[in-house]
Amino acid sequence: MSWYSWWTGSLGPRGSKFQTNGESSGEKPEKQQGVALVIGVTGIVGNCLAEILPLSDTPGGPWKVYGVARRPKPDWSPDSPVEYVQCDVLDREHTLEKISPLKDVTHLFWVVWVNRETEEQNCEDNGRMLSNVLDALLPNAENLQHICLQTGGKHYLGPFDAVARNRDFQPHEPPFHEELPRLPAPNFYYTLEDIVFEAAKKKQGLTWSIHRPTVIFGFSPWSLMNIVGSLCVYAAICKHEGLPFKYPGNIITWEQFMDVSDAELIAEQEIWAATDLYAKNQAFNCANGDVFKWKRLWKIIAEKFDLELLSYEGEGFSLAEVMKDKGPVWDAIVGENKLHPTKIEEVGNWWFADLVLNPPWGTVLSMNKSKEYGFFGFRNTETSMGQWIDKVRSSNIVP
Repeated sequence: MSWYSWWTGSLGPRGSKFQTNGESSGEKPEKQQGVALVIGVTGIVGNCLAEILPLSDTPGGPWKVYGVARRPKPDWSPDSPVEYVQCDVLDREHTLEKISPLKDVTHLFWVVWVNRETEEQNCEDNGRMLSNVLDALLPNAENLQHICLQTGGKHYLGPFDAVARNRDFQPHEPPFHEELPRLPAPNFYYTLEDIVFEAAKKKQGLTWSIHRPTVIFGFSPWSLMNIVGSLCVYAAICKHEGLPFKYPGNIITWEQFMDVSDAELIAEQEIWAATDLYAKNQAFNCANGDVFKWKRLWKIIAEKFDLELLSYEGEGFSLAEVMKDKGPVWDAIVGENKLHPTKIEEVGNWWFADLVLNPPWGTVLSMNKSKEYGFFGFRNTETSMGQWIDKVRSSNIVP
């Protein structure tokens, strides 16, 4: 199934469907090659954009792609014709030096973030990064047309540190829809939105789209929030040490309906919004479109790693605490299985796994607006989990 058939309205094998409003499904849209600048290209969604954008039948393409990341290009990254640019966009002078020469950029895909101790610091540093990039692009990239800004579900729930201190405000009630007002708390997502809005005022014809996924299923050993990779590492350690594969989450995630976002689906929605006339200057939720319970996904993980599925004991525990001394164990697993060399702190985002699996509430994003504007992509979450586990293994990250 080609990307063009997805674009014109035929369902792909994983449920992707690109379609623009007012466009007949049998009529091929006019090609106009885009030049993408992907900030965070080695991240969980950046990887997918790097694979999809250069394809010959991707909407707006085949795209020329500049991929920006702070570290040198990893040898696990996709083998694609991406022009890799090593740049720390928190460093203003470095950013101006590296990004200003990219004068042919037409679309900016912002899929990166840094995590600090407080949300005020998150606002400052994440805002500075985006401002640095835009200050390099706006005076030089004359054909810059669109900014895709990826944020997330914390738009409706509040920042991580507010969750940790039991917050002093009431989060929105799910299902979350895009027109809900901002919460009365610092949130770097709001900061990034405001920077984009100001940039659009400065450059005539510059449009934007905002994409709000929830927990993302995907692949990247360098992601700050990689739940699939972290659980694969946990499963591999249980297998190696003969430990019981206990569920670390609470009863809410075990029994209540939740939703997640497939990384490929997010990339598809961002490309759709970047190329569809009717999707401009809008915010869109991005979730798989189904709901699930973690007790079903836990069975999938256990089967993938040939682990016994234990009955749930009714209480969660901290993976960050359990895994804090497992660095030498992971080093042994990497060596014995000749895996890609990684440290456990790179591939195990234990703080994030604890947060995802032990929330005080269930969360569900409404996908109505996205469908009303013409994006019909979806994923089967159980299938998504299995496929991303296979990706982590085939990339030689876990045995």
